[in-house]
Amino acid sequence: MLCPNIYICAYLSVQNILSSSLLYDNTKIKIYKNIILPVVLYGCETLSLTLSEERGLRVFENGVLRRVFGPKRDEVTGEWRRLHNEDLYDLCSSPNIVQVMKSRILRWAGHVAGMGRGEVHTGYLVGKLEGKKQLGRPRRRWEDNIKMDLQEMGCGGLDWIELVQNRDRWRG
Repeated sequence: MLCPNIYICAYLSVQNILSSSLLYDNTKIKIYKNIILPVVLYGCETLSLTLSEERGLRVFENGVLRRVFGPKRDEVTGEWRRLHNEDLYDLCSSPNIVQVMKSRILRWAGHVAGMGRGEVHTGYLVGKLEGKKQLGRPRRRWEDNIKMDLQEMGCGGLDWIELVQNRDRWRG
């Protein structure tokens, strides 16, 4: 049987291990980080994530973490309940998958743009397409995502290619 998404296949191959009560939660988190996460993050540097894709990745990650930690008993009422998203992030104590993806995209952008302005690679980064534009709102480009991610970090008004040239500042 072929899976439509490769990361779902990676999850399905270890889902019984993740819900096993014989393993500690730390071990299950290590399995998630070492088996499933690399499959999901493979090649993410070149993606231009839409909001619906970000939401889908968060839903996937929350589902995996709920499988790992299982339901918890409420101390007051004694009833079993599903963990809320905030509880999952507290128990996992690692950045969520979208943050990891955005940091990898920014690192890759810095690598490619740091090669110099005269290189062919930066022409692909900021190059303009020739020809007639399609009707409607333009699609969000990879460069637009980089600018939005930098705005979230507080570096919105700066030219990101010039920012890359100063390596220490870019890494900060």
